[in-house]
Amino acid sequence: MKKIILLSCLLAFGGLSAMAQSSKFAFGIKGGVNYSNLKTKDNLTNENSILGYQAGIFARIGGLMYLQPELYLATKGNEYTGIQTNGGITDIKGNIKFTTLDLPLLLGTKIGSNKLNLRFMGGPILSFIIQEDNSLGSVYNQVSDFGNYKNQTLGFQAGAGIDLGNISFDARYEAGLSNISRSEKYNQQQQLFHLSLGFKLF
Repeated sequence: MKKIILLSCLLAFGGLSAMAQSSKFAFGIKGGVNYSNLKTKDNLTNENSILGYQAGIFARIGGLMYLQPELYLATKGNEYTGIQTNGGITDIKGNIKFTTLDLPLLLGTKIGSNKLNLRFMGGPILSFIIQEDNSLGSVYNQVSDFGNYKNQTLGFQAGAGIDLGNISFDARYEAGLSNISRSEKYNQQQQLFHLSLGFKLF
């Protein structure tokens, strides 16, 4: 199933590249870092954010108003420092890290020309977990479904960016809209801050 999704996404971007002769179409590569955590409903855990990365491709279609689909690999997750049990918060560390295939679909607007501008954008993001590195430990794993995560999540991104020639810089915030955990009590949503640098190939 994941291979089919990946192939469909690549074919979609391939179709978009056929529009390259239009002055209102751009295609490029991007990479960057993110700072992520998993926020648990009702503060039933204590956590620290972790540093991750992203690398992939993007397209931009339109003028002053534009559509920007993206496809990139990313790492994200959380470091837990404590969890609520019957005796209160138990201070113990546990880590979870995901490698995901992310598909944002952003609507944006810009001030300036194609080569020099200030941009604002926002839109949904669908993330597919393709690898999970779970080192939560026995205390966390004793909690029903706490370390049992879903294969995909839905979120929302919003931010701003600058274009200088073919170089594109973005800063965004991402908030999870769906519970990534299969546990209903320990409802967890991913939160991230992104910094990325892109280069428009055409």
